[in-house]
Amino acid sequence: MEIFNNINPWWFFSNWGSKDKHLKEWSSQEVKWVPRWINELSLEPFSLNFVYGIRQAGKTTGLKFLIRELINRGIDPLSIYYIDLDYVVSLQEFRRIIEEVIKEMKKRNNEKAYLFLDEITSIDEWWRILKYFIDSGEFKNAIITVSGSSTLRLTKIPEKFPGRRGKGNDVLVMPLSFPEFAEVKSGKTKEELLFDTSLTLSLFEDYLKVGGFPKSINNNPDSSQALIQGILSEVYKIKMSAEIVQNMIYSLLDKIPSALSFNSIASELGISHNTVSEYMEFLKDIFVIGIAYLKRDNEIVKRKEKKIFFRDPFILRSMSIWVNKNFDESALLENVVQEHLMRKEGEIFYYKNSEEIDVVTRNYRIEVKKKRSHKFYPKNVTILDKEEIPLFLIK
Repeated sequence: MEIFNNINPWWFFSNWGSKDKHLKEWSSQEVKWVPRWINELSLEPFSLNFVYGIRQAGKTTGLKFLIRELINRGIDPLSIYYIDLDYVVSLQEFRRIIEEVIKEMKKRNNEKAYLFLDEITSIDEWWRILKYFIDSGEFKNAIITVSGSSTLRLTKIPEKFPGRRGKGNDVLVMPLSFPEFAEVKSGKTKEELLFDTSLTLSLFEDYLKVGGFPKSINNNPDSSQALIQGILSEVYKIKMSAEIVQNMIYSLLDKIPSALSFNSIASELGISHNTVSEYMEFLKDIFVIGIAYLKRDNEIVKRKEKKIFFRDPFILRSMSIWVNKNFDESALLENVVQEHLMRKEGEIFYYKNSEEIDVVTRNYRIEVKKKRSHKFYPKNVTILDKEEIPLFLIK
């Protein structure tokens, strides 16, 4: 296990947290919080947990917090194994790593073992190796948590483990929503924020600039670059064209928040409709964008124009910097509402017939405006202007 010693310092030092790269960086930040999602992971054997979400959202830091919490609870540090797989691409090397872990578990006679496999989606077909050793009974007393930055390469994997997840859970890690951001930044409860309207409006202006990423919230000078590089890393992993991704982002910024067709982008970029569709799914898969389809009554019309939204204000701003293209503030406001309601409701749509409604869910019909609109809308449609949005989100 020599190759793992440097990334498992708790095996040797009781004060390892003060030396850990991720926890040191967290401690140095002015605005910091312990992620709540770590409490959603199962910690009873046997469990196979999946943690997924966009890069730079704090997945690795969260795992390190959990490791620290386990040790503080009295768990033997020698039963906790953390493996960073971001630079492991060979399936054979991954197998050797797992075999070394199993050998060490037996050598240490761990009654219960905690195995964290970080950024596992770097390895094609990784699940075959893990499934084999689960089936062989090597991990019957283990809690395995795997993390990755791609839904396609991780969340669609659980079907490969029928009956093999044990008590495991799926956890999505995203940048802070506005209500989460407001509570963390102000130290106030939602009730206090609803009472203090001026503070809430000020926090919303801040959120529109920095979004919900730890680095951007703390005004880290390399936050945009780190996010762009993280996205490009996913592009290269799946052997897609960075040029096409960049051109598509440029085209999107020119069109949102209006509904758009993939054909219009294909024609503009000189590529096929299928290529646009494939790249849009990829951007959705790595949590850069979301897609809202047209919904009329109970019919979801996927062939018509779609509404594309960026899943955090800082993603939109970073993409704007990357492609050197400005965006309309109305797109930013609508995107924030779309993302909020997608997290709350699970899926969102839009409506267009004689009139258009920006966001439609099971429980909401929302029209987003920069300024109060005097246009008539049906009674069941809520009109939100810029000053009303933050209070609506917190409520």
